[in-house]
Amino acid sequence: MRRVGVGLITLRLSAEGELRVVKSIQDVIKLWKEGPDGKIVLVEDAGTTTLAPVLPKLAGVVCTSGALGSHLAIVTRELQIPALMGTKLETSESLDRKRVAIQPDEGAGGVLLLSE
Repeated sequence: MRRVGVGLITLRLSAEGELRVVKSIQDVIKLWKEGPDGKIVLVEDAGTTTLAPVLPKLAGVVCTSGALGSHLAIVTRELQIPALMGTKLETSESLDRKRVAIQPDEGAGGVLLLSE
């Protein structure tokens, strides 16, 4: 596995699954129809309301904004779903539909890993 991102992790838990990029409510509807079970979503904004229909079934969340006190971080902790907040992606390649893992790192950090 290759590291493709770093952020603040909400829980000291790991998650693995197929990553889906969510940019709109239409993306959430597509994911809901396909079945969100075990998927990890990548969002740019901490959209708890947008993700609400699928959030409890997700394996993990990666958000490029926000912090550990963000609403999305709080809700994912309550649901025991690991999330990376304020994630800095280290790649420009599309991660949509690729197999990834979220893993705790040192301290409050976490990493996003891409299966190869």
